[in-house]
Amino acid sequence: MSLRNQLMVVGVFSVAMGYLESSVVVYMREILYPGGFTFPLAPIPEKLAVTELFREAATLIMLAGIAYVNGKNLTERFAWFIYSFAIWDIFYYLFLKLLLNWPDSLLTWDILFLIPVTWTGPVIGPIIVSLLMILLALVILRISRIKEKYRFPLQAQILMFAGAGIVFVSFIADYSRFILEHYSLKELWSLPSQKALYDLSLQYMPAHFPWVVFGVGAVLLLLSAIVAARK
Repeated sequence: MSLRNQLMVVGVFSVAMGYLESSVVVYMREILYPGGFTFPLAPIPEKLAVTELFREAATLIMLAGIAYVNGKNLTERFAWFIYSFAIWDIFYYLFLKLLLNWPDSLLTWDILFLIPVTWTGPVIGPIIVSLLMILLALVILRISRIKEKYRFPLQAQILMFAGAGIVFVSFIADYSRFILEHYSLKELWSLPSQKALYDLSLQYMPAHFPWVVFGVGAVLLLLSAIVAARK
């Protein structure tokens, strides 16, 4: 199969996953936020919370599976994973807009992810990252078709991991700040149960997104794609 056709097939799969993800959110919001999603978070039954955590893990496994099937080596499989992940994420928000007329704007805050800790931020954040992931994936896949034994350059790897780490910090920064205002790291480790932490999370209101930190991470991801292409 040509690269163009392969990109189309994986893209269609990822779009379908985006719809599946958004439909689950439609059901959950109908149950938990009948008046529309907003902060602070509504209490969620324990069974539903556990189900949601495993659903997110299952989503990652599905994306890893499609990447494994399409890639010939570790580098290609990584590229297919971030490509499918990015398309899934972009269309997830697109379908939410079509189904719920949400978010109100690209600056609307959302719960982005729950693994390994809660990620929050404006919707435009993950969309920017997704676009950068698509760019990086296309660079890797294009070059790997031209150069059969292509290896992702070490310099590009360093830039990518540094950028991804900084973006991750920007997404968990505001929620972590809120939690650390009430508990020290030592107290968090010694909490007898997660109920106290869960009850506290229901009071969380987004306050400040570290745009500068996020911007640095995004630029490093962009540089990673540029370095990979030039090498």
